[in-house]
Amino acid sequence: MEVTDFKALQKWAELPKNIQELIVKNVFCPDCGMTTIVRYTLHNDKAGIVLKGKCKKCGHDVARFVEDE
Repeated sequence: MEVTDFKALQKWAELPKNIQELIVKNVFCPDCGMTTIVRYTLHNDKAGIVLKGKCKKCGHDVARFVEDE
């Protein structure tokens, strides 16, 4: 994981490690279906966090949005 947004990193750190792992391993790739996101960056959003990275299987760009609670 690369850090691009300190606020997003703070929000991410508040999530339990097991939830972080579930999120990282539950990303949709248009080519592979459900996959794991790798080489991702964290971005703050007014409603949560956005993970942007690559599909572990094919390398396609993928993203995952995590809403604030």
